[in-house]
Amino acid sequence: MTPVQLCDKVWPINAPYQRRSKLFMLSKRTRGSVMKVSAWRNGLIAGSIFVSLLSLPVCAQQADPAKSVVVQPGAPGQPTRTLPSSTRATLPARSAADVQFMQGMIMHHAQAVEMTALIESHTTTKDVRSLGARISHSQADEIKFMKRWLASRGEPVSMMPEMHGMDMSSHAMSDSGTHSMLMPGMLTAKQMEALKEAKGEAFDRLFLTGMIQHHGGALIMVKDLFDTAGAGQDAEIFNFATDVDSGQRAEIRIMETMLGEKPSEEKR
Repeated sequence: MTPVQLCDKVWPINAPYQRRSKLFMLSKRTRGSVMKVSAWRNGLIAGSIFVSLLSLPVCAQQADPAKSVVVQPGAPGQPTRTLPSSTRATLPARSAADVQFMQGMIMHHAQAVEMTALIESHTTTKDVRSLGARISHSQADEIKFMKRWLASRGEPVSMMPEMHGMDMSSHAMSDSGTHSMLMPGMLTAKQMEALKEAKGEAFDRLFLTGMIQHHGGALIMVKDLFDTAGAGQDAEIFNFATDVDSGQRAEIRIMETMLGEKPSEEKR
């Protein structure tokens, strides 16, 4: 056998190696992109595992909510107490004066909203309209709050003086000579009728003087609440009553300025 023939015989043996070399050369061209994809896939897998490990404590904490702990802070110098997980919050105690105040203020606010409802058809004064809208919106929202407060405590929204032992001697007398359900500062039936019949400037003056009287009555109601022993201790009532006091004092000063008078705090 000649050398050439020997090479011819050997070539087929080396052919697979040559094919593998060609394949290796081809893979080098795409090796960079393949490595990038592989690295991205490996990073994604590693990130998923890491996030899963981090979430394990959270899942463990949420797995059994029945084992949650309720801690009650102790009084000054006293240790805290661990309460059963079934413990539910209770509403603070309220006094009869708290309930009467909220019921009476609902009625009081309702008349203020009724007064502001007349503005649209009785005046074109921009300042009166703006003030009326402010009073209407704020007091309508406060009425909703007071109704929720009473309902959550199982108390009626309307006031029943014969049940609460209210002193009717401080209420206004109606035309028939009987006591009417008026809180301090509320307009009488005659005053409301005069307001409804007035137009333009006459309405503006009656509205402003009537609302100043009305707001002054609310301040008296707040003072009476805080002057009553044990009343006004509920946080919601305390915050609400102090807001009524500060807000209506500010509106009284605005209305006195609109009437051309000196604000009450500046009067001697």
